[in-house]
Amino acid sequence: MKLGTLVVSIALLGATQSGFTATEGGFKRFSVSAGWLHVMPQGKANPFNINTAVAKGTKSTVGAISAGSFLNAINPDAKLTTGENAKEVLNMIFDNPRDSDTGEYIIDPDTGKPVPSIGQMLGFADANNIVSSEITGVATIDGLDQWTQNGTGLEAEDVDTLGLTLNYYINDNVSLQLIGGFPPKVDIKGVGEITAPLSGFAVPGDAVKPITGDMLSLLKDIPITNLGAQSKAATARAWTPVLEAQYQFGKSGVNKFRPYVGAGLMYAYFNDIKLNGQIESDLIVAGHMIQNVLDNKAGAALDGKISSGEMRVKVDADDAIAPVVTAGFTYDLNENWYGVASVSYAKLSNKATINVVNQTTGAELIHATTKIDIDPIITYLGVGYRF
Repeated sequence: MKLGTLVVSIALLGATQSGFTATEGGFKRFSVSAGWLHVMPQGKANPFNINTAVAKGTKSTVGAISAGSFLNAINPDAKLTTGENAKEVLNMIFDNPRDSDTGEYIIDPDTGKPVPSIGQMLGFADANNIVSSEITGVATIDGLDQWTQNGTGLEAEDVDTLGLTLNYYINDNVSLQLIGGFPPKVDIKGVGEITAPLSGFAVPGDAVKPITGDMLSLLKDIPITNLGAQSKAATARAWTPVLEAQYQFGKSGVNKFRPYVGAGLMYAYFNDIKLNGQIESDLIVAGHMIQNVLDNKAGAALDGKISSGEMRVKVDADDAIAPVVTAGFTYDLNENWYGVASVSYAKLSNKATINVVNQTTGAELIHATTKIDIDPIITYLGVGYRF
């Protein structure tokens, strides 16, 4: 609306100062057109930069944790006091016995349940294979404070909409043009998978220290959300008015076909942003994971349990201003009506931000940003009227 007001003001000022009539000099002072606007983004995805509220070196009591999550978090290269691979030995201790041929759990015919693991028989885990807090100890967590997730990002998809233009002609060759249209809903494609790079070490309970030693190395990429697995990651309403100065070759009343070139600025504003439901759910789970770590419940975090907080996901996109260049032509159908076709390119990019907030405390638990290179090629085909 501000750009439109500017164009109209310039037009009225020019008409007042020149004293021209609408057709003086053999040309019309104003023109409008409407037609098909097709936007083809050319930009590629840029990686997400992610920060969480879990600072490097955060200590968190592990507490009770499922044997599977406990084992999966151990560094594959970690060693026991005997020098043996920690993950392999602990898996033998905490995993229920399996049939060597089928890989299926061996069932106790008397109970109808899997034969207890060594850990269950020693009292390290309960009947549901939940490792006790006396065994798991305290974890010191690194890697979750900040990281760049390469191979991920967001890309805008092609879109069609109704285009509108308003021209004010300073003279027969030079004009100012406002380009707008009905703001389309743009699909945003997701690229790649986001994982949380957990690292650090755990100081286990005294009962298992003779086996594990004073600490166990932790290393695991925890899946957060797969952006590329969804048909679209988000949608947004795009408002992208353009103000250009244009030069039209030829002369009114002489040349029906008149090519033109233009240059100007595009203002981009995005609202009504909606995140894909599955991705939003995944991020809420990730928010609970971070809160559980902060609540001294690292085991609950790895088990994906609900935390003490209520999570909300907020998505935003920055406004942007971009240079635009255009080449096109008009063809006069009669004194007033004309056809118009053009192709434009805008060097447009903006920043998208995704925050996961604990509404109970107001704390920001996850802050993720990515640059979206849109860089659209825009084609326009329409019909106009000069007056």
